[in-house]
Amino acid sequence: MPDIEQIESELGINTKAAIIEPIQHPVLAENNVDLKIKRDDLLHPIISGNKWRKLKYTLQNALSKGNEHLISMGGVYSNHLHALAYIGNKLNIKTTGLIRGEQPVEDNQTLADLKKWGMNLEFVSRGMFRELRKYRSHDADPAKKYNGFWIPEGGASHDALRGVAEILKEIELDFDTIALACGTGTTLAGIAKGLPSTKKALGFSALKGGGFLEKDIKKLLRTKGMPNWSVNFDYHFGGFAKTNEELIAFIEEFESHNNIPLEPLYNGKMLFGLLDLIKNDRFKKGHKIIAIHTGGLQGHRK
Repeated sequence: MPDIEQIESELGINTKAAIIEPIQHPVLAENNVDLKIKRDDLLHPIISGNKWRKLKYTLQNALSKGNEHLISMGGVYSNHLHALAYIGNKLNIKTTGLIRGEQPVEDNQTLADLKKWGMNLEFVSRGMFRELRKYRSHDADPAKKYNGFWIPEGGASHDALRGVAEILKEIELDFDTIALACGTGTTLAGIAKGLPSTKKALGFSALKGGGFLEKDIKKLLRTKGMPNWSVNFDYHFGGFAKTNEELIAFIEEFESHNNIPLEPLYNGKMLFGLLDLIKNDRFKKGHKIIAIHTGGLQGHRK
């Protein structure tokens, strides 16, 4: 079995860099709510946040089975594929990315990085992309077709839950709620799995019509109930990758007060929603919240 600490050292992952910082905002003082943020974006300049958390034991599983070809899927700004391509480049592992939609005339920065790091790109129709979402196991049909190890979209596998749950081991402060953004729901599932019943995990969907998230999270957790977690669907701002002036203004104000970079796809929406809920008395006085910064800043490069 490959040594995960050795792999982290080779990649330059530093979990100790993921410090917890207090958040400054007038809404918090007005409502007597304590909010801190765990800076998982500081784990690594490229493999940041939940990207590594979800991939680490999946990678270990793949290498232990002798696989040297990793195949996955994502959009043209995929943080997951960006991290996977970099890992493949550094560890000399072949990678293939199945990209949603037609190949653009000109590569964006994400696609340029994938190619620079040697990932083989194949653009598939949106219909085929939806079909690919049904494949969950590492030896599913795509693995056989491309002769490698299949990783579902966003790294959404049971191996990922173990890595995500380690976030909790790094939080030594007392808290009532953990808040985080949701794409596939895998990070929320991993957090919920490790949480005691006295604490709650609150996810904020970055997707419009993301009701399927609850179903997918239950599948990952292999449970029917929702005892210690929930997903809020009110702050997607029109859907994935959609923004507006209000959200951008909030992010600029937040960054000016806290010196913490955000992007508008996930973490910006999560913190906007969280502070809005606090403003509207959705949490009791004295409530303690830790938000998880899940990284992904590469998708919002200027």
